[in-house]
Amino acid sequence: MKDYIVRAAAANTQIRAFAAVTTELVEEARQRHGTSPVATAALGRLLTGGVMMGSMMKNPEDVLTLQIQCSGPIGGLTVTADSQGRVKGYVHNPDVMLPPKNGKLDVGGALGQGVLTVIKDMGLKEPYSGQTILQTGEIAEDLTYYFATSEQVPSSVGLGVLMEKDNTVRCAGGFIVQVMPFIEDSVLNKLEENIQKIQSVTSMLDNGHTPEEMLGHVLEGLDLEITDTLPAEFYCNCSKERIEKAIISIGKKEIQSMIDDGEDIEVKCHFCNTAYKYSVDELKELLKKSR
Repeated sequence: MKDYIVRAAAANTQIRAFAAVTTELVEEARQRHGTSPVATAALGRLLTGGVMMGSMMKNPEDVLTLQIQCSGPIGGLTVTADSQGRVKGYVHNPDVMLPPKNGKLDVGGALGQGVLTVIKDMGLKEPYSGQTILQTGEIAEDLTYYFATSEQVPSSVGLGVLMEKDNTVRCAGGFIVQVMPFIEDSVLNKLEENIQKIQSVTSMLDNGHTPEEMLGHVLEGLDLEITDTLPAEFYCNCSKERIEKAIISIGKKEIQSMIDDGEDIEVKCHFCNTAYKYSVDELKELLKKSR
């Protein structure tokens, strides 16, 4: 199943919902960053949440960033998504290893205590920024809490990443269901009842459920209407030119000292781990540009 996101409404627009399968993009992130199983699960959940939240934005140039700063051994995570289903991200310590907790990867233990920051850059003068304290560090609950407190939108977020024995990604995906202020009590009660009895995201995906079928379970009996779908992918817009700008920005003195070392340098993009090499001659060209 190719990665994609579905957008939907239910109960005559009293509910809006999103669901995604993200197996390929989470596996690509794992390969690029060489993440341990628990780091893959943490990053995979945040990438999945991010790509769905990105798809809530209206304009092609809108950008959403999710940042977690935390005390746990993973050190922190950053994910950036756009409104077109493209997402990228990294963890500070991709090698983090922890014993399982209740038979599951201990994402909460890897994160520990911390803060989730959501930044939306919608081309206005100031980007919108909201911040909440991590509730469990399991990410889905943390996003649920963020929506309720920072955006005042009661939501239910389900995220899951299931690993194979060889530590590749078996399946990944999730859903976000949000209720509108005018929701009727009977609709809310039915929704809560459904959420109590659904299987976990990973069970649903592992049983071959599509995002549409996942929402079918979450919104059972509530007149689910799929409004559109869009492909999702791990995508980084870094390039040699963009990295050059970054090198120029560090200043003449630094560039000169690299030239004096007489060695080629290699600069890696945080988000996708692509390495860009610059020869001494190229550095000399950049030095000229930095004047």
